Amino acid sequence: MHNLSSDRLIIALGDWLGTPAGLYVRSWEQQCLDQLTSDIFGFNALQIGLPQIDALAANRMPHRWLSDVHLRRQGEAGLADGARRIALVHDFNELPFPSQSLDLVVLPHVLEFAGEPHQILREVERVLIPEGQLIICGFNPASLWGARQGVGKLGGAPYLPRDGEFISLPRLKDWLKLLNMGINEAHFGCYAPPCSSEKWLNRFAFMEKAGPRWWPYFGAVYIVHAIKRIKGMHLIGPVWSRHTVNAAQGVTATNKNHIHQYK
Repeated sequence: MHNLSSDRLIIALGDWLGTPAGLYVRSWEQQCLDQLTSDIFGFNALQIGLPQIDALAANRMPHRWLSDVHLRRQGEAGLADGARRIALVHDFNELPFPSQSLDLVVLPHVLEFAGEPHQILREVERVLIPEGQLIICGFNPASLWGARQGVGKLGGAPYLPRDGEFISLPRLKDWLKLLNMGINEAHFGCYAPPCSSEKWLNRFAFMEKAGPRWWPYFGAVYIVHAIKRIKGMHLIGPVWSRHTVNAAQGVTATNKNHIHQYK
């Protein structure tokens, strides 16, 4: 069974990404994700959720999959015509992949809209190979957007979907540390105030250059690049999987050992 409340939250965020502010976030995140993933090598990469963002567009691994909580049609919730096809439908709390089988996993805003973010991270750690890499996108609570969201919730008019919980970078770092995953680098972006119109967002475009210099940790969103560490192991050079994980196009997974293919 899927976590239906989490499903609705993820869908609500997908709808929000079609707004002027959402497009602003998508543009910055796509650029940053392209830079981060273009030099990550291996065989098997997985993006979990939010097909509105193609996190693996610039990656060159031979097997790159997108999974979600349900199948979507082109044009739905801001999907572009050339959006990557959803390969797997599953509960985010249970990843239908063998242990130590993936080289890269990307979580675009999944943790803050999930009912059990710790369980998702545990599953990601399980399926990553030693020295496997994880990229997480999140909204920064220590930002103008975080303040606007908090005030908006109290007043009944949140800026982002109401039930999302912003996760601070120090808190996320602690979660990852418990799983022996260390942050390799972090990037902050989207320094414009939380405006609702494209006109006002464009007026504050100058803050994209000023922000990293004058208030670098207060961008509205962050992208974290982490690596799975194995105690007592030191690997030199790129770590590539020796086997390929099979993922049929258009399948739904109810648990790690039970996969159905749509006909």
